[in-house]
Amino acid sequence: MHPSPRRGYPDKPDEVYLFGTCLVDVFYPEAGLAAVELIEREGVRVIFPQGQTCCGQPPFNSGYVEEARRVARSQLALFPKPIPIVVPSGSCGAMLRMHYPGLFQDSDPALASEARAFAERVFEWSEFMVEVLGAKLTDSGPPLTVTYHPSCHLMRELGVREPPLALLRQLGQVELRPLPEAEECCGFGGTFAVKYAPISGAMVEDKCRTVAESGAELLVAVDCGCLMHIAGAMAKAGQKTAAKPLPLFIKERTHASHA
Repeated sequence: MHPSPRRGYPDKPDEVYLFGTCLVDVFYPEAGLAAVELIEREGVRVIFPQGQTCCGQPPFNSGYVEEARRVARSQLALFPKPIPIVVPSGSCGAMLRMHYPGLFQDSDPALASEARAFAERVFEWSEFMVEVLGAKLTDSGPPLTVTYHPSCHLMRELGVREPPLALLRQLGQVELRPLPEAEECCGFGGTFAVKYAPISGAMVEDKCRTVAESGAELLVAVDCGCLMHIAGAMAKAGQKTAAKPLPLFIKERTHASHA
């Protein structure tokens, strides 16, 4: 049973940190900017520590634990205020919240305690918008059919299932279509897609098929790695379904109502 996502924040905080993630920084910066704008629309100041880097998940998942520890140590020092840390990624959010404490449990008890306190402050972006801020959206876009891919880490490690759907359901002009076999992995998995390319390719072909079966005009997802993987495969196959990160899609649909 996952704990209540409001952990220690019964009221709306005045400010939060944003952990931007590598994929957002390099491939989807507009999604990070949208995540910031939507938080700030709710009257919350967003702080972006400039020294932040990778969360350390790639070395951690590949068995390079000491290298992951070095990354984690540098990140822990960059978010000193006792305020929420919002992450527009289930994958990176899971690394920060679920795995940082265990990195130091045997090697450095003091740092393990610091990592536990850090982890308690980590929220995935949609989780924070819904469960902490209680964001209310007004759709200003044209009618559109949309389907949603729930990423593995978001669901299975963080236990975040309903918040992305809750945001999408607030968009009155959006018809949310179910994605067949939605909880099947898309095959990205970071280094998995590189190490096991044939398996990854077969998995994403299945995902593209189910996206097509949904009949939706647009695919949205929280995790940019999944989205990049699926969107690339759809483009290669000549599939016409568009793809967009959830924060960016919501910002574009609701911009006029907040202008």
